[in-house]
Amino acid sequence: MSKLPDGRYVDDAPYDPNVDLSALDRSDMDAPNWVLVWRRFRRHKLGLISGLFLLFSYLMLPFAGFISPYTPNERSAEHLYHPPQLIHWWHEDTFVGPYVYPTTAKADLESFRWTYDVDRTRPMPLKFFCEGREYRLAGFIKTDTHLFCAPEGATVFLLGSDRLGRDVFSRILYGAQLSLTVGLIGITVSFLLGIFFGSVAGYFGGKTDWVINRMIEILRSLPELPLWLALSAAVPSNWSPVAVFFIISVILGILDWPGLARAVRSKFLSLREEEYVRAAEMMGAKPGRVIRRHLLPNFMSHLIASATLSIPAMILGETALSFLGLGLRAPAVSWGVMLNDAQNLASIEIYPWTAIPMLPIIFVVLAFNFLGDGLRDSLDPYKA
Repeated sequence: MSKLPDGRYVDDAPYDPNVDLSALDRSDMDAPNWVLVWRRFRRHKLGLISGLFLLFSYLMLPFAGFISPYTPNERSAEHLYHPPQLIHWWHEDTFVGPYVYPTTAKADLESFRWTYDVDRTRPMPLKFFCEGREYRLAGFIKTDTHLFCAPEGATVFLLGSDRLGRDVFSRILYGAQLSLTVGLIGITVSFLLGIFFGSVAGYFGGKTDWVINRMIEILRSLPELPLWLALSAAVPSNWSPVAVFFIISVILGILDWPGLARAVRSKFLSLREEEYVRAAEMMGAKPGRVIRRHLLPNFMSHLIASATLSIPAMILGETALSFLGLGLRAPAVSWGVMLNDAQNLASIEIYPWTAIPMLPIIFVVLAFNFLGDGLRDSLDPYKA
């Protein structure tokens, strides 16, 4: 057997005209569509790894409080701008298990920065399945059990602490709950509006198509960022963080639907002339049924790929608004809110770990783009 560049295998044996062709494996011909899509997607290694990473990230969201050693707004006044700590296992050639060294803060009056002295003579083992500050597991169940905690008299800042002594690692996990969810809510709003207006314009045409197209052009002609800022500034400052979160998600979804609506419209303009659509109409099918049962399923592969490529834009939109102070606000925790706290370049130069929240944004956005590329190539399983 030899392997072709596209990943398929070919038998090197000479052709035998007496082979019974009816006995050949017909698994590819008889396999359902999702099996063909999965076989092709598996060959896109970068897309597969990105999909697994995103799946793990979203499955972790309900358990962010359990994994985090601290709650998002829990402060340690004696450990401001604490550098990241390493977890050690061996002490003086003796296996101790996961432990940290206690640290003592000291103000350096010459460089005007916090420094920390590490006591390497006292290894302090971490506590597991321990009691800490109370939080809500999956947003509903009150509990105070954490996966691991700092020992008494020590801290466990895996990614350091910020200007108020809050654990950056814990805040990143809690911030993922909002930053990753805003993309799902925004894309839901965007797809509902885009599919509705695009399908109506493409199927009915005429004056309906003209009105919807003019509305799309007006929305697309408006500068995106200033429009975000204007709509976000209109949100009352006395609203709760949850209310602000949902209204920001809806704003992002409302501003993102025109591009999808145009894609749906152009596809429907060609599909509505197909014979199976004409046959359904002659049999008395109503427009809603024709769109739902005959047109949309033929466009579903494009919709799935578009969703994976649009969610990163939603996440970046929330991050930009929160960074500028017009999105989510404290005490809510998102990656954009964390970057807003770290926008002082002088502080980043002295305490570079305060800029770590931008790393999960980069990883998630890249993962969604790689996943979208893999799905776009895989959803046409008969493509050579």
